[in-house]
Amino acid sequence: MEINFSKGDGLVPVVIQDYNTLQVLMVGYMNNEAWEKTNSEKKVTFFSRSKNRLWTKGETSGNFLNVVEVFADCDNDSILIKVKPEGPVCHTGTTSCFNNDDSSGFIYFLEQIISKRIESNSTDSYTNKLYKKGINKIAQKVGEEAVELVIESKDDNIDLFKNEAADLLYHLLILLKTKKTDFRSIEEVLRGRHKV
Repeated sequence: MEINFSKGDGLVPVVIQDYNTLQVLMVGYMNNEAWEKTNSEKKVTFFSRSKNRLWTKGETSGNFLNVVEVFADCDNDSILIKVKPEGPVCHTGTTSCFNNDDSSGFIYFLEQIISKRIESNSTDSYTNKLYKKGINKIAQKVGEEAVELVIESKDDNIDLFKNEAADLLYHLLILLKTKKTDFRSIEEVLRGRHKV
């Protein structure tokens, strides 16, 4: 991928987006040297205009931005980098520099929590206990939650309906993990079915 650094006096804007939640986390600038270092180390390095030097995000805090995917815009003069952040991105301690936390993309964050609870073998975790019971129990639980959602849909209590829908989705995520797949792959199936 060739980036055009000539338009902005050697700098291009870089948008940083969370790979899982798709939340925009921050914007910085890169020169060619920062671009090359980012590509070789797979951790985002910017050119700091205030420090007038290369700056690897996380070099002092440990909150590195691990590169997953990189895209250039149509003119090759700005960059989008999807990352897996190690901790808060903003120096204020928040997830994003834009104070734009909302529930969009939360399902991917929840999927990470489910994976961590299973992989850490957390003995006090409901998720881990259910996972250890195996595919039959997990599939049965998804079925039970689906039936509860259907029953609740026939009543007029929208709060109970939403809670049952959340329960179903949560247990579906555990089932997907058990089947060694994820929500993103289900989205891809849905996208593949979409006809414009």
